Amino acid sequence: MSPYNLNETESLLVCVACGTQFPTSDRNTLKTCLICDDPRQYIPPPQQSFTTLADIRSKHKNTFTPFPNNPSLISISTTPKLAIGQRAILVKTPAGNILWDCLTLVDEDTVSEIKENHGGLHGIVISHPHYYSTHVEWADAFNCPVYLAVEDKQWVVRTSEKQVFLDGGKTETPIEIGGVDTGIKVIKLGGHFPGSLTLLYSSNLLIADTLMTTPSAISNFSVNALSEPRTRPKGVNTYAFMWSIPNYIPLSANEIIRMWGILKEYDFAATYGAFEWQNVEGDDVKGRVLQSMQIQTRYMGYGEHPFLHTLF
Repeated sequence: MSPYNLNETESLLVCVACGTQFPTSDRNTLKTCLICDDPRQYIPPPQQSFTTLADIRSKHKNTFTPFPNNPSLISISTTPKLAIGQRAILVKTPAGNILWDCLTLVDEDTVSEIKENHGGLHGIVISHPHYYSTHVEWADAFNCPVYLAVEDKQWVVRTSEKQVFLDGGKTETPIEIGGVDTGIKVIKLGGHFPGSLTLLYSSNLLIADTLMTTPSAISNFSVNALSEPRTRPKGVNTYAFMWSIPNYIPLSANEIIRMWGILKEYDFAATYGAFEWQNVEGDDVKGRVLQSMQIQTRYMGYGEHPFLHTLF
């Protein structure tokens, strides 16, 4: 196999809104982005527009930020903000490294940083199509597989032999590197997209926006303005469960309850969402997921639903 050439595909068109790379450089043939035309996403005004990886590389860079309370996780973000603005998370295991979600920008500095300072990259897991970005470029740069949900295959616009589509009949997929178990479990919850994924590693649940972390999730309710002790107010949520995040369309009560039926079987003490501020840690995190599901169910008009009496 010939070495990956970072510059070979830098003229391919990239959607400005979502950061997805398409397999063409011809602006006359690519006039819209199927991911942004889907009602879960949107096209910003004034119109659909495209850029290239070459242009992105001239204006942006990736930054690496270790998680303060978790040495096995490193956040990777693009500055200034690019497209949706999500972060990727490098998950470091004794068996090797897995990238959770993906960024559009991949360049020599990023590849060098991961290979030389973090032990390389051995696989990529992407939560849902809004973060498909340039995952084929990443997979080629590191010669590694990229795991996607088969239910969401219709939104793949660049194909590659490195793409591995997770079985539609499986809720849980352990991730191995060279036949060695990493300890990572990919859990398919659905909801936002039919195949929306989460990743569980060492009691850390990486959720992207399969569970959408809300601003009240990070509120300090432990003290009041005079630093006096207090408790978290009743009825304040930590997560929302959305079919479309930017267009504010919630999931149905039945879908939320189905998702809990899967998630209740797993233990976790932290969730890490798609953006830098979306870190929720503590022994009560799993209970806060259930409480948030019950809050949303109640205010969608199901005040008498038996699910509201489900206990953690």
